[in-house]
Amino acid sequence: MDPILKLKHTIDALFGSGVSRHLPKQIEIFFSKRTGRIREVYHKQNLLCTLRIDGGLAITPYFAQILMKSKKFKENCLEIDEESKPFVEDGKSVFCGHVVWCGKNIKIQSEVPVLYKKKVIAVGKAVLSSQMMKGQAIGVAVKVRDSLKSQPEGR
Repeated sequence: MDPILKLKHTIDALFGSGVSRHLPKQIEIFFSKRTGRIREVYHKQNLLCTLRIDGGLAITPYFAQILMKSKKFKENCLEIDEESKPFVEDGKSVFCGHVVWCGKNIKIQSEVPVLYKKKVIAVGKAVLSSQMMKGQAIGVAVKVRDSLKSQPEGR
């Protein structure tokens, strides 16, 4: 299967059909030497995502900002308040009490871009589903994996 087509199908399966239309045209794909599978995807020397062994994608804040052009992708996102913004930018977890809005497609263990004023500041893994986040005031909502301050420039 064509690696770009496989990547597009994975993006559509995880974030909603049609989201892959916003994938940049000039992408560079690196493969694993041992298994031959897709490892990393770059655009203009910026890491977009890495493919996980389980078939999931670990996206970067840079790639999440590109995908924000899609309305369906926004349903996988979470917006936080001003009070928690500096902590989340430093890579700390997002707590339920600081969630202002969360999309309906957030499920447990799914990739979640964290927004502040419609700009991606971090990406993490959901600990709770969107319904549970709305219903709770305490507890961790998202464990941040990658934030803007931790982003290295280029490869």
